[in-house]
Amino acid sequence: MNDWPIELTDVLAARDRIAPFLPPSPLRSHPTLDAAVGDGIRVMVKHENFQPTNSFKIRNALSLVTSLDAAERARGVVAATRGNHGLGIAWAARQFGMSATICVPIGNNPDKNAGMRALGARVIEEGRDYDEAILVAERIVRDDGATMAHSTNDRRVIAGAATMTLEMVEQDPELEAIVVAVGGGSQAVGALTVARAMRPGVRVYAVQAAGASAAHDSWHAGTPMACERADTFADGLATRSTYEMTFPALRAGLAGFITVSDAAIADALRLLLATTHTLVEGAGASALAGLLALRGELAGRRVAVVISGGNIDEATLRRVLAREI
Repeated sequence: MNDWPIELTDVLAARDRIAPFLPPSPLRSHPTLDAAVGDGIRVMVKHENFQPTNSFKIRNALSLVTSLDAAERARGVVAATRGNHGLGIAWAARQFGMSATICVPIGNNPDKNAGMRALGARVIEEGRDYDEAILVAERIVRDDGATMAHSTNDRRVIAGAATMTLEMVEQDPELEAIVVAVGGGSQAVGALTVARAMRPGVRVYAVQAAGASAAHDSWHAGTPMACERADTFADGLATRSTYEMTFPALRAGLAGFITVSDAAIADALRLLLATTHTLVEGAGASALAGLLALRGELAGRRVAVVISGGNIDEATLRRVLAREI
């Protein structure tokens, strides 16, 4: 397939569709964060944790749901998730009076499960991780005829994620680099698509949890690979494979791809709490963890990091604050 699943025209169309529901999220500088990062780096923080579902995934969901016709909306949508994609799908479906079925693995974040149910979604807990939950979702799609709202392998989803970078390059014309976390890769591919069309000088770096490194390992090997396990407290990154619609673009466009430990993610999470005074989840702190690891390469640059989500549950937050991670 083509390395690039979407074009800028797709992103602009997605922005038009979601604009009635979502205002642009803030891109902010926090001087205490700049001081902590050091090396002359100016850190621009994209606060996707301020979205209605506290995650950028609401962009992806709205981009998909607003593209459905009346017959498709009547049949409802099905998704698999560790939480934020499902929250976005549930929120978007509610705007149109649609049914939404969300498949999550057993032991999933209880706060995210409760949030999806509160938005009216049916939540099915089955499978040991995201990759098994997606098999459950596929079964339901076959049985019920609903639309699959895949978290990654859908052009409308990737276009929705790209609207975030479209905002960033408009909000800060001096931006030189962007660091994003990778689970499925919609954020990163969206950033690459916008950067190459509008700001080709902006370099995009990806970061993944070391305990769930399938995309990172595949990128460096030059071929898709899968992992047996996805072990990280950053549940938004807990995937075991690459995805057909994002991996070729990641290979073609990223300036670099690194992994960070859970301890480094927890350190970044505590730093964001102290400097932005906003709630951040593990996946949401991973971009900053990546920037801290890339300081030497990005010294003196103006770099955006995305707080992709803020839906951390109380038990995990207590462990982070107690330095048990």
